Amino acid sequence: MVTFGFPEDLLKTQRELQQVNAELDALYERLPWSAEPLPGWTHTRGKGSCHETERDGSPGWTEDEKAEVARLRAHRLELVTTVITHPFWATCDDAPTARSALEHVHDRPDEPVA
Repeated sequence: MVTFGFPEDLLKTQRELQQVNAELDALYERLPWSAEPLPGWTHTRGKGSCHETERDGSPGWTEDEKAEVARLRAHRLELVTTVITHPFWATCDDAPTARSALEHVHDRPDEPVA
């Protein structure tokens, strides 16, 4: 297995990015399907539809929910920017492979990260 000797600050930022992504995913799971109030629908087979689908109406997101999504998205953007502009990448011979390794470095806590 190839190791890349990631700097500690890059590892820390990647871990925080994964945590923010998990928080955002969990928030999306709890929120109504639409940010704005929209009526539900029922589609039956035929008339261009291959499947029957049904969705209850969405009450939309509250202002607090919208603010929390915006906060997490902004934080994620800051972290992604920090990761992709990190000076480490200029020293790396195979940045695409290293980036992929960094994305998964915390998946297996029993393996060394550096």
